Amino acid sequence: MIRRDALAQLPVRTALPALRAALDGPGAAVLCAPPGTGKTTLVPLDLAGLTGAGPVRRVLVAEPRRIAARAAARRMAWLLGEKAGERVGFTVRGERRAGARTVVEVVTTGVLLQRLQRDPELAGVDVVVLDECHERHLDADTSAAFLLDVRETLRPELGLVAASATTDAEGWARLLGGPAGAAPVVEAAGVSHPVEVVWAPPQRPVQPAHGMRVDPALLGHVAAVVRRALQERTGDVLCFLPGVGEIGRVAGQLAGVDAEVLQVHGRAPAEVQDAVLAGGDGVRRVVLATSVAESSLTVPGVRVVVDSGLARVPRTDHARGLSALATVRASRAAARQRAGRAGREAPGVVYRCWAQGEDGRLSAFPDPEIKVADLTAFALQAACWGDPAARGLALLDAPPAGALAAAREVLTAVGAVDAEGRATDRGVRMARLGLHPRLARALLDGAPEVGLRRAAEVVALLSEEPPRAYGDDLAAAWRSVRRGGDAYAARWRQEARRLASAAGEPRAGAGGGDGAAVGAAGGRGDDAAAGLIAALAFPERVARARGGGSFLMASGTGAELAGAGPGKRAGDGSGLRDAEWLAVAVADRPVAAVSARIRLAAVIDEGTAGAAARALYSSGEEVGWSGGDVVARRVTRLGAIELVSRPLASPDAGLLRDAVVSGLRREGPGLLRWPAAAVSLRQRMAFLHREWGAPWPDVSDEALLARAEEWLGGELARARRRADLERIDAGQALARLLPWATGEAARFDELAPERIEVPSGSRVRVDYGGEQPVLAVKLQEVFGWQESPRVSGVPLLIHLLSPAGRPAAVTADLASFWKGGYRSVRAELRGRYPKHPWPEDPSTAAPTRHTTARLKRG
Repeated sequence: MIRRDALAQLPVRTALPALRAALDGPGAAVLCAPPGTGKTTLVPLDLAGLTGAGPVRRVLVAEPRRIAARAAARRMAWLLGEKAGERVGFTVRGERRAGARTVVEVVTTGVLLQRLQRDPELAGVDVVVLDECHERHLDADTSAAFLLDVRETLRPELGLVAASATTDAEGWARLLGGPAGAAPVVEAAGVSHPVEVVWAPPQRPVQPAHGMRVDPALLGHVAAVVRRALQERTGDVLCFLPGVGEIGRVAGQLAGVDAEVLQVHGRAPAEVQDAVLAGGDGVRRVVLATSVAESSLTVPGVRVVVDSGLARVPRTDHARGLSALATVRASRAAARQRAGRAGREAPGVVYRCWAQGEDGRLSAFPDPEIKVADLTAFALQAACWGDPAARGLALLDAPPAGALAAAREVLTAVGAVDAEGRATDRGVRMARLGLHPRLARALLDGAPEVGLRRAAEVVALLSEEPPRAYGDDLAAAWRSVRRGGDAYAARWRQEARRLASAAGEPRAGAGGGDGAAVGAAGGRGDDAAAGLIAALAFPERVARARGGGSFLMASGTGAELAGAGPGKRAGDGSGLRDAEWLAVAVADRPVAAVSARIRLAAVIDEGTAGAAARALYSSGEEVGWSGGDVVARRVTRLGAIELVSRPLASPDAGLLRDAVVSGLRREGPGLLRWPAAAVSLRQRMAFLHREWGAPWPDVSDEALLARAEEWLGGELARARRRADLERIDAGQALARLLPWATGEAARFDELAPERIEVPSGSRVRVDYGGEQPVLAVKLQEVFGWQESPRVSGVPLLIHLLSPAGRPAAVTADLASFWKGGYRSVRAELRGRYPKHPWPEDPSTAAPTRHTTARLKRG
């Protein structure tokens, strides 16, 4: 029996006529409706004709998350007075409740992609609703692009609705409308109650989130704010945290509160999810949830929201070859969504665990996944769709070229696409497994070696990272999950069965895989099987020990086992510490760390590493600059891992020369021999370049290195090692850069003389090492000089020295010095040096290098 009283309370009902008209007209529409208005439940029922309005049509609803798909189907079935699986059903990976009578089916966007690849026409489906499209999940964006392609080429009558919880719908409207113009935007007003904002930042600074790490001090603060909210307010509390681990830690800190503490996330048991979504029975509740509760789910009874301000999103570290989830600051749009949960049924309050001044610095919207996530699976979907470059797909944001190219390299390496990027038969089969292409490769190629059941079990373990309590040893985690009775173990068994069934035919590994060549684990135990599967999935992460719990992966990234606490070495307490080789399945990058941190890995041997990562094998002559000298050897490598090295007796002369040049450019001109004359020559040339420019050359380090072959000439060609470079007289080589061709080089000594003759007759060296040329000369030797001399029009900076050669005064204007500064110098020094002349008027006195007595003797 239809619960019409409940349907009548859903605000979205006022928008239904306009939505039906849009589908009957252009056939596509954007529906903007806040959470709780009924866009996920009433709209599909109405469009399907199950509420009595209009003809019966088959409606497919796509949700970004499994938990949301199950919840939406159950809620719609309840509104019809039925159970899920009758007229309303759902299909998620590994679970299906739908039958012949099903008219509305809720699926995840991943399941929708699989169906579109198998049946692009979506036979029998009249309308597709893409729910929560504002979240910009990659599968949702891809599904929308495929559906628009289907509407344009195969089924123009297929209805398409993009449902969003925000009002930022212009982009979607343009996308859905295509060349004909923007699709209609239908808006439904929500019933919103005022929500008070309480700013509750930590009293002490906390470390910013990085990778998967969240400062425990912040989690302690969030737990304290929840306790504060329970004391200050009434109603249930909904607390947003970034992930399962943080939810578990905060739940532990809330032990003893006068409320039932529930945890909502994608890994939570179905009965817990149902209990949260069904509402309380008079007992006050604290619901700890991930961002799944922002808009995908409705949690009744909530009057208070506590927002940690964090979210977990996919990120790809291309420099390290690591793809994982990362913890980031939630956007302002997400913060508004979260706060709105407190005002769904009555006035509420949101406690934000950050300072009000920080709010304006948050990003306006979350980053679209297509901009930041690993695109390997997307690239395979596009290739299977027939558009490897994704140029013909209607996407709100184009995929970054670099990330797409990296994805194609992975797909080529695993045999999923050919040289032109087109999907192979093997690639199509991989796409239909519903796995990341890396894991699909491991399943197909590993099954012939370890058995289909065991391969499926390990891949299932890798497809959803096991809880941290299972440890960092993949084989040990496999044994634990086999014995486990928790919710994770139940999901794992279900997924393993699904994968074994999906990969059971034709023979695993057929169609261009590497399975026939991977025999290292054949007939071995579970440890070897786990290692082989992990190595097949992540060949560039096979790693060899460097000592002390540190490893080098084939990708070139260093990796360390996680430490066991303060004062502990990396890997203490880990069964992986003494392994010579590892297949790293999960790794992340700690804050400011040089190396990645290993979260999950399996012990392997060198044979397994080489077999799984054989595409990374290379052998050849390497001549280069290493450790401060030329190194010439024949090296066999597995990626960045050096396996065998032997010295080369007769390396190629050209390679030697290139290595020497590389060393010079790496270490700089200081590698050459620079006697005093060479230093002086370079300083004089630098002075002329600074004052005159061309044709006088730039002799800075950068310029000299850029023209190394020009001025070092034959010396560089003959050099074979560091010692040869150290013997080169830089001054003799540097003279080649003087402008001989124009004849200007002949004026070099005139424009930048090495020495200047002073009034005493001495020839004194000029120092060109500073910004202004310096002449350091004894004061008595310049008596009679009326003006400071110049070189190339620049007055010399004269350092006047005492008879003992110590600095007495500095001037660039001798005439002024004789009139003023000289008197104080004379008064200070004549008593100290009485044997030397100190005339009252030095400008007219005779210059001398000698004492007064010597002058009298003639």
